[in-house]
Amino acid sequence: MQKIIRIGTRDSQLALWQANKVRKELEELGYEAVLVPIKSTGDIVLDKPLYELGITGIFTKNLDIAMLNGDIDIAVHSLKDVPTALPEGIVQAAVLKRANYTDILVLKDTEEFFGQPNGVIATGSLRRKAQWLNRYPTHSVEDLRGNVNTRLEKLRTSETWNGAVFAAAGLERLGLRDKGAIPLTWMIPAPAQGAIMIAALENDTYVMDACEQLNHHETKVCVGIEREFLRLLEGGCTAPIGALAYVDDKTGEINFKGILLKRDGSKKITVTKTAKIGSHKFLAKDCADYVINRGGKELMQEDEGKDDSIAKVYSTKKLSELQKENLSSAIGIEDSDFIKIRFNRISPKVVKHSHENVAITSQNGVEAILNSFTKEELDFKNIYCVGRRTKKLIEKRIGKVTHVAKNALKLAEYISKETEVKEITYFCSDVRLDVFPTYLQAHEIVVNEVEAYKTMLSPVKISDEFSGVLFYSPSGINSYLEVNSKDKTAFCIGETTAVEARKHFENVQVANLPSVDSVLELVNSHYAGEETSSN
Repeated sequence: MQKIIRIGTRDSQLALWQANKVRKELEELGYEAVLVPIKSTGDIVLDKPLYELGITGIFTKNLDIAMLNGDIDIAVHSLKDVPTALPEGIVQAAVLKRANYTDILVLKDTEEFFGQPNGVIATGSLRRKAQWLNRYPTHSVEDLRGNVNTRLEKLRTSETWNGAVFAAAGLERLGLRDKGAIPLTWMIPAPAQGAIMIAALENDTYVMDACEQLNHHETKVCVGIEREFLRLLEGGCTAPIGALAYVDDKTGEINFKGILLKRDGSKKITVTKTAKIGSHKFLAKDCADYVINRGGKELMQEDEGKDDSIAKVYSTKKLSELQKENLSSAIGIEDSDFIKIRFNRISPKVVKHSHENVAITSQNGVEAILNSFTKEELDFKNIYCVGRRTKKLIEKRIGKVTHVAKNALKLAEYISKETEVKEITYFCSDVRLDVFPTYLQAHEIVVNEVEAYKTMLSPVKISDEFSGVLFYSPSGINSYLEVNSKDKTAFCIGETTAVEARKHFENVQVANLPSVDSVLELVNSHYAGEETSSN
């Protein structure tokens, strides 16, 4: 029986369009294929920490994990969103023929503002902003984010913007390009803009052979040069870098144009160079060296350390310097522990009585138990817990876990439906959700609650300059609200925290994985410079 190729894709309108294009092209070649939209990686089993997998892309990580986990066979991406270094085991299987790579200006009214000193355009891209201000230094550029439809609607309802910049390919693919839109042929696009890339597992020969037939060689060569130029300059979303390589049909040569700018557009370094196809191996390096030798590194360093963040956020938990490095340098962050934990002394009688079945729903619960007893003093027969990190800590320091669930409700459902447990000891805090004991008690299971630790609120008053707050627990939200306002975006570590946040905040965002790194990635994607939906 022929293998059905599972195509992983994000579930945005543009991502689904691109995935469907790949599906149709595979089916035309005789392959069977189905789409597998990936909304969240919360249910995906990870055998290794993300950093060990080498996964770095904000917009591609969920699909990378799903592929390494065996849930999908290929992933379809806008190539400009893909990190220049792929995770180990994943390779670029094909690049489809490139669509329109230009940026275009969608007008609010007329073109008259071009000649006026106070024109206002909107974009969330540092590259577009820098190039626009370099060309029109008296204009102003305001932030615009969201998917294609959201940004078009914001432009339509704005009372101050004269226009907004989009990638032509994204609008054209969705049939949303306005007839009056102006191609910005002078603006050098993002590396690989307009190109669709297919990623696959390197050792999957069946899939690799299928994808190879979709590869467009000329596009592959040109976007490869652009991405190598980007890599050599070590530029990311915080460095305004543009690159374009294309083949001149008359001469057969590859023409390359590259640009690096200061974020405010006041300085730029450009490079142009040609090379024959087949003799282009060092084209990207030669162009990157040209930029670097003319002060490229110094130009990027001028922007470093300046307080020109596109946003500022506050973490309600102290972060390590390594964790902060995961956050885009274009986003400012401050942090403080809004929750303080104090372990209670647990009676030996409790442990003796609860040796049969115990439930632990947090890492703090584990630490609290170990604060009163050594591993040797604990002899729990069945340990039920919430969260993979809690499970890892338990098995490292206490003993084998009988079952782990995503959240307290799912754990309670499992215990009541899948086990013969009639009584369980629940190690918890004085501040916790009632869902776990309430559900079990409703199903005639006796719950002996042990207050293993106290959760003390320690709020900090934050200033209005912060547009977002990072939350890791419902009690963290309660602590924050004691002295702060609700007019921020709430970035939540998981759905339990988000449920509490939605009671108070209008804009609530939930991380894909219940980890600090995933919350930081959520912040990055929310304030991303080059939106995934713009290609």
